[in-house]
Amino acid sequence: MRRRLELKGSRRPGIAGAALAAPLVALAAFLVALSGGLEAARGAALEPRSGAAAARHDTPSSLFRITLLGTGNPRPSPDRFGPSSLVEAGPHRVLVDAGRGATIRLLQAGGRDLLEGIDFVLLTHLHSDHTVGLPDVWLTGWIAGRERPLAVYGPPGTESMVRHLQRAYEFDVENRRDVLERLPAAGAELEATEVEIDKEGAAARVVFDRDGLKIVAFAVDHGPQTPAFGYRFEYAGRVAVFSGDCRPTPGLIVQAHGADVLVHEVVSPALLRRHSLLNDPAAIERIIGHHTTAEEAGRIFALARPRLAVYSHIVPSMATAADLVPATRKEYKGRLAVGYDLMTITIGEKILLGRRSTVER
Repeated sequence: MRRRLELKGSRRPGIAGAALAAPLVALAAFLVALSGGLEAARGAALEPRSGAAAARHDTPSSLFRITLLGTGNPRPSPDRFGPSSLVEAGPHRVLVDAGRGATIRLLQAGGRDLLEGIDFVLLTHLHSDHTVGLPDVWLTGWIAGRERPLAVYGPPGTESMVRHLQRAYEFDVENRRDVLERLPAAGAELEATEVEIDKEGAAARVVFDRDGLKIVAFAVDHGPQTPAFGYRFEYAGRVAVFSGDCRPTPGLIVQAHGADVLVHEVVSPALLRRHSLLNDPAAIERIIGHHTTAEEAGRIFALARPRLAVYSHIVPSMATAADLVPATRKEYKGRLAVGYDLMTITIGEKILLGRRSTVER
């Protein structure tokens, strides 16, 4: 099934490091964007999946928690799985990206209940490290007991990807549905909704608004011909923002300004040049140019002023706090955490960091 949400707006150009280094210039851009950008974050909300969230009566209504399922990148790593985060807001369970090993981390974090209990998936963009785990989330969640379609929302190209996944796994679906396990047919459905951006207006849109949870998609700059989004979650008077993959983007500062938590990607150029899987130096430099260095992120955090800034999608995977924090601290003095797989961030009057306890499998 295909649906399309048109998102009015042009991609805001990335900010060069020198521009971000001038706080007044960036602040002016922020104020201009703020005057119209937040008001323009509007439009038809996504249609929620019926029954799943409403049935979770045992979930505290005040729960607002992020679990970093995977904090890595395309490079395979047993310690940093592919990019994926679980957001729990009251009864809702939302997956932001579905990188390598997402189902393994879901099983570790919450067993069968989480495997079959994802309400929908938000894709920041369609690079393989963010999507390669999607068929596993879809099909293994179905095997684990999901009896409703899995909805997937993302940028242009999402519908085509989903359609081809359905074709690729056609035999498996038909065999499990009609011959072997005879699993519920609805659980095998994968529904795609594309969020599109044209060239007029502000690049943000409300894509979900129910039961006190509002989710806004906004455009970020991940390089030419690469549609990419960040996501802003609002729940119980609190705000969490995911940058997705991006180089410094003014619209991100708008959406993350004053947020409780900002989960942001980061690249260490020096480490990537030494440890990249690529052999072409020019290709490595292009990759660096489409991401955010720790020093650039520090400038963004200083302007956005979140209660907590968290690094995820850490490039390369072996980068540590010692590699990232000193450069960040050149301009940002607030609370900062370097994410790791199964880190939990519970958002309330206090922001509590922890590690998800693994369950019996």
